[in-house]
Amino acid sequence: MLFRRYDEISSFKARTLDVLLEHEVQNNLLLSLLDSRVRDASSWFLATVSDGGGVALTAICSKPFPMLLYETGNKPRADALELLAREVRRSRFAPPGAMAEPGLSRRFADSLAGAGAGKLHMKSSVMRLDALLEHKKAPGYQRTLEISDLTYAPGWERAFSEDCRSHVFTAPEYTERLMARLDKNTHFIWVDGAPVSQAVHGRDTPNGAVINGVYTPPSYRGRGYATSVVAALADALLNEGKPFCCLFADSDNHVSCGIYKKLGFYEVCSIDDIRFDKPEQIVYVTSG
Repeated sequence: MLFRRYDEISSFKARTLDVLLEHEVQNNLLLSLLDSRVRDASSWFLATVSDGGGVALTAICSKPFPMLLYETGNKPRADALELLAREVRRSRFAPPGAMAEPGLSRRFADSLAGAGAGKLHMKSSVMRLDALLEHKKAPGYQRTLEISDLTYAPGWERAFSEDCRSHVFTAPEYTERLMARLDKNTHFIWVDGAPVSQAVHGRDTPNGAVINGVYTPPSYRGRGYATSVVAALADALLNEGKPFCCLFADSDNHVSCGIYKKLGFYEVCSIDDIRFDKPEQIVYVTSG
């Protein structure tokens, strides 16, 4: 087995792109990072483990987010995983956790830091839409993000992060991210007298589009607004020529999963996000 760590994205992409595309929807987050515009990825952990048949295991971590992992063809390779864990310890890189299909994320956490290390932070369903189904439209209409929305939208963005148990940014960072979406036709707002729900075209894969940022304030929930705004965005993306849309849904949130299934989304795979309480201590203590 051969371990290789990369110091820039282009060579890592050249080595892993075809492998990741074999399961494009499952790997949508990894694929989006390959097209990151970050100029300096020296603080990232980009690595592959290969054998005579090619790449067996791909790993990428951009803190504060967990390490994303993919075993080629979803075929478990204990030897590749153990080599990766050993090299992570040797490099003294402390990933906050591991995010992959359930078996892989748990096996990596155990291999890196000992049996039972890390706690399940969130279980997600990765869902795909090829054709939009007929659905009941909520009262109101869809429009794109406007400058006036910046009075409340940063709060929605933060609430979305909190609901998804994701990394929470500062208020100026949320505002900056929203400013970048103005006039891009990527952030949809549903309006029924006032703004009531949102959905965002967050990123692309080589062949599809990823929807995220779906949020409805609690006082407006249960009225079909999220269904309508997601449907409007998905319809626009499919009409642009995208073969499919995909998204992450909280597996434990049966309401949101039900909304997506009603529109024609179906589950492709599940992803477990496992987090370490004190990653820097776990990795250093187990270093050899």
